[in-house]
Amino acid sequence: MTLLSESELQQVAAAIERIERDTDAELVTVLAAQADDYRYIPLLWASLIALLVPGAALFFTGWLGAWQLLLVQWATFIVLALAFRTPALTSRLIPRSVRCWRACNLARRQFIELNLHHTEGGTGMLIFVSEAERYVEILVDRGISSRIDNSAWESIVAKFSEDVRGGQMLHGFLGCIEACGALLKQHVPATHARNQLPNHLVILP
Repeated sequence: MTLLSESELQQVAAAIERIERDTDAELVTVLAAQADDYRYIPLLWASLIALLVPGAALFFTGWLGAWQLLLVQWATFIVLALAFRTPALTSRLIPRSVRCWRACNLARRQFIELNLHHTEGGTGMLIFVSEAERYVEILVDRGISSRIDNSAWESIVAKFSEDVRGGQMLHGFLGCIEACGALLKQHVPATHARNQLPNHLVILP
């Protein structure tokens, strides 16, 4: 996981504080190392391949006995289950759609757990990043979505995603916060001073 220094975390908090002076939106940022450990993926692939091995062994050799095929099957499963647990291999075994779905799920859970749906006027906003999945999402409550169309966030998410893929996590967060702040200042301007939620970057291991 990209580690941000204490001064970099303070920069993120300061950026949030700065834009919240000009808007009623309550902005929270979350950085997750990964959305899931995907432990079932290596086991699933190892199981599928191990099921095919006896048939392949019989086809190509034709002389292995039942107990020998069983040993080959179990050995294949154990070796592959261990090998597929290495991060480099695991990431290649997980379909992109599954990674996005898990990250999307986690973003929505964080929106609820951080009480962004209980802010005054429904102005909660979440900037969520899952680093392992290279996934970025912006979620807003009804008080913001009624004034700003969801399509307005797409270019901001695309730019942030590019920064995440390039390893520019701090630059991505600051750029995203500033871009969101410009839209919020225009469409959800500040009517009174308030700060219902913490401004610091929430880190999920």
